[in-house]
Amino acid sequence: MKKTILVFGLLILAILLLFQLSKYSMVSGALDVEIIVAIIAIVFFIVGVFINKKSLHKPVNTTTEIDHQKIKELDISSREYEVLQEIASGLSNKEIADKLFLSESTIKTHVSNLLVKLNAKRRTQAVQIAQELNIL
Repeated sequence: MKKTILVFGLLILAILLLFQLSKYSMVSGALDVEIIVAIIAIVFFIVGVFINKKSLHKPVNTTTEIDHQKIKELDISSREYEVLQEIASGLSNKEIADKLFLSESTIKTHVSNLLVKLNAKRRTQAVQIAQELNIL
């Protein structure tokens, strides 16, 4: 986090210096306005490419194995596990019920059981705990 703040601070400082240099160049008449605008555009382009490479293309780690032993230890049934997977994908109770061909009240029961077994208060917390336990 500190490195990110430092990089952005230095980028802002460099852009500020570029603007001051361009203002000085225009006042002294050494450079044309078109050249100054082109230089600023090139700097912004390079900064954009740098930020894109650093922030948007992070590798995704999907090599974690599901801990089936932990699922058995928590006494999560196969249907509850299916419901947990659908919760993790962001579906509502009604959508899960439609997808698994169950009633909405059955889904609510499974969700309630999952919250108790995972010691969670909310659905999002249950998903987070499941991911920490490597069962999702």
